[in-house]
Formats: sequence, structure tokens, C-alpha cells
Amino acid sequence: MSTAWSPNAIAAGEFIDFLKLVDAHYPAGTLIRIVLDNHSAHISKETQRWLAGVPNRFEFVFTPKHGSWLNMIESFFGKMAKTMLRGIRVESKEELKRRIMLYPDEINQSPVVFRWKYRLDEIAVA
Repeated sequence: MSTAWSPNAIAAGEFIDFLKLVDAHYPAGTLIRIVLDNHSAHISKETQRWLAGVPNRFEFVFTPKHGSWLNMIESFFGKMAKTMLRGIRVESKEELKRRIMLYPDEINQSPVVFRWKYRLDEIAVA
């Protein structure tokens, strides 16, 4: 029996909290499609149990298991780690948080629009 303190249960709880926010934001009856990676919280028993209570509300589209390059947040955090966090020393958790929060401020000063180069009709589906 899993405990509520397991890392997966905590992550699933946070994911469910996110889904509740999304659910409250959109009108009832609207199908909400979300593109997700294969994190265990996205497919956990806790998540499945919560989704059963809101049938036909969410549709998940999962990226390929070894397609981290498709996950833009993974790219964002990877670039942040390489450019701002590599080799630093911090005195406190608060200092680390402050440094992490500087990154979005800095990149938003000169934003670069991502242009997807592929067209859906050109992508071969296996």
C-alpha cells in the first residue's frame, strides 16, 4: 500500500491540483486536450482516480517515451541549468530561488518566438 508521502503521490497530487485549476478555467462541457510527457504523475493511480470523476473532460496526448526534445519545458530547464546554474554556489534556498526566477526575466527581455518547422501533413505516423 502506498503512502501519501511517497514522491509519486506528492507529484500526482500537484498534477491533480493543476488539472483542477484548468478544469475551473474552461467552461463545463469543453474537452481539454493536454500534451504531456510520460512522467509517472500523469498516469498514476491517483490521477486516474481523479479523472474518473470528470469523465470526457480531459484528453491526454503523450509525447514519445524517448522524445525529451519535444518537451519544451525540458529544453527550457536544460538551457537554464547550463547557462545560469552550472557551477554556482548559493548560501540558501532563497538565494537559489531568486537566481532561478532571474532566468525568465532575462530571457523575456529579448524573447525569441519558437517556429515549428514541421507540418502535420508531412509527419510520418508509424
